[in-house]
Amino acid sequence: MPPSSLIPVFTHPDCLRHDPGSDHPETPARLRAVIDRLRRSDAAEVIESPPGPRHPLLAVHPEAYLAGLQAMSARGGGALFLDTILNGASWAAVIGATGAVLAAVEHAHAGRGNAFAAVRPPGHHALAARGMGFCLVNNVVVAARQAQKAGREGILIIDWDVHHGNGTQALVEADPSVRYVSLHQHPWYPGTGLAEERGVGNVFNVPRGPGHPPALYVGDLWSAIVAATSDWQPGLVLVSAGFDAMAGDPLGGFTLEPEHYADLTLRLRERFASTPIVGLLEGGYVPARLAEGVLAHIGALA
Repeated sequence: MPPSSLIPVFTHPDCLRHDPGSDHPETPARLRAVIDRLRRSDAAEVIESPPGPRHPLLAVHPEAYLAGLQAMSARGGGALFLDTILNGASWAAVIGATGAVLAAVEHAHAGRGNAFAAVRPPGHHALAARGMGFCLVNNVVVAARQAQKAGREGILIIDWDVHHGNGTQALVEADPSVRYVSLHQHPWYPGTGLAEERGVGNVFNVPRGPGHPPALYVGDLWSAIVAATSDWQPGLVLVSAGFDAMAGDPLGGFTLEPEHYADLTLRLRERFASTPIVGLLEGGYVPARLAEGVLAHIGALA
């Protein structure tokens, strides 16, 4: 177990082998930059997890869908849906990412503190039986279901990726034991995430236009988190930690900087002082900027 001053960052080398193509924005270079930066930091310890088993995925996705992913990858890959591409290593990446996600949840559930899963492909667009938006399986909902199985009551999912996590919302919007808060650009891909979409009262969407001052995004997301938890204390906080809301990202128009993620993370630690926090990597498409955003988040977790 790493020293208590370090945040464990769980990953798997197969996550680097998933490759949608050289002209695709979701490249292995994203995760490689994150891992390299964290290994040079004094805030994190990078830990290779074993591959995950299949059954936690089956709590979120039907067997037929998973078997289809595995078979397509075994054939060498192909286009699952528009911009969602597999290669021969994609299924191994899914299983490797699952192992890292489960290890991060187990670390938090065992009372050993906060954690981070540095994984790819990302997950928050994945529906139960359909991958989209670069995502194959929904990592954060896999994490939530595993935590519930372990006995954690009340899961708060905070999604600060610049794109709305339509898959995550669809998978949890009928479950009052999970609350979902999302700040995202709108109108923008995938077109979901209106404030009026409330699920069973457990969905708190914060759609905002591009180009506003960072304080607006931070303040509005924080207000939604406060509203979501004013009468409710989560047993686990999961962060769908996308960093494509940073200024200059080619797939978004928000204006955040690394220090804003540190600020939000410190606020989460203060508000939920007795609740573990697990971050899971989502988007962010300038590798060096992504690495600095992840480091700011992890530094604040520590």
